[in-house]
Amino acid sequence: MLVAYDNQIFAEQEFGGISRYYCALAAQISKLPEGKARIVAPLYINKYLKELGDEIRVGCYVRRIPKTGRIIKTLSSALFNIVASRMLPDIVHETYYAARPTYRGRVPHVLTVYDMIHERCADSFAANDAVARLKEYAVRRADHIFCISENTRRDLLDIHRIPEDRITVTYLGYDTLPVNGPAAVDLVGAAPYLLYVGGRHGYKNFEGLMRAFAGSAWLKSSFRIVCFGGGAFTDNERQAFVDLGLLTTHVTHIGGGDDRLASLYKAAAAFVYPSKYEGFGIPPLEAMSLRCPVICSSASSMPEVVGKAGEYFEPLDTESIRVSIERVLESPGRRDELVTLGQSRCQLFSWERCAQETMDVYRRLAA
Repeated sequence: MLVAYDNQIFAEQEFGGISRYYCALAAQISKLPEGKARIVAPLYINKYLKELGDEIRVGCYVRRIPKTGRIIKTLSSALFNIVASRMLPDIVHETYYAARPTYRGRVPHVLTVYDMIHERCADSFAANDAVARLKEYAVRRADHIFCISENTRRDLLDIHRIPEDRITVTYLGYDTLPVNGPAAVDLVGAAPYLLYVGGRHGYKNFEGLMRAFAGSAWLKSSFRIVCFGGGAFTDNERQAFVDLGLLTTHVTHIGGGDDRLASLYKAAAAFVYPSKYEGFGIPPLEAMSLRCPVICSSASSMPEVVGKAGEYFEPLDTESIRVSIERVLESPGRRDELVTLGQSRCQLFSWERCAQETMDVYRRLAA
């Protein structure tokens, strides 16, 4: 069975959770006895795809250059149907949301819905953001839909009310991060820190975390916050730190690859995940796998993924965030308990399992 994954996300993301998901899924599908996966991205900027072998990847890597994004996406989309048509796929899996099918052949088209953030947290996005509208088009015409959590499935059903038998939940896996990277002390110094990973805008609730941290004299005197990824701090963020009474030594930003991220997880006092909404959430699993205790929001899919291996707080309640962080950091016993529970919890999620459950649906649709 040949499964073709379309070009959309690979012409959009240089890095990111969605493109990582498809690269991992395609690699695992190709390992199954009846599986044959091709990511057909005639022009792509994605670094994860660049690292895949030629037996899976079909297309040419182009370096991301300012103001060329739309041109790359348009050309890649125009070429996708031509290239895919020559392959005669049995299934086409669309990697993002489009108003019309990306492949014109009469084969089953499937789609993954990662979250309903644009619908549930509309105030975090620009008024002219088209994702919610395109998602509705894509959802209504798809032959089958994968959701990456039960929470996403419930939200999708609540908002669009499509037949339940057209939806399957397949949990994501996580990648084993390299453990031979630079020492965290060489990256961010020796002082103890809380780790924050990823984007910091809107629904991510980074502002709520900073308010909670700034409101604790003990946390400010004993710990720092290290932010990995998400881009350098903006002028507005720096001003917000000043307004909260935080010093430049209280908050640090660092970028880089997975080797650096792994080092930061291993040395952190705890990983904090304050988001108001997540479709799934891979970072907590990464943290657990590297023996980093998880302190996280109780909203949306987080309890579904983290289970009993996290210390929870109400993301809209600054006091709740502060108390949960202090509870873990003040108690070595609780910290050790979370590490132990996390080591067991993360074993429940794997790309192998995700691929097998996805293939079950492919097989049923193709039949």
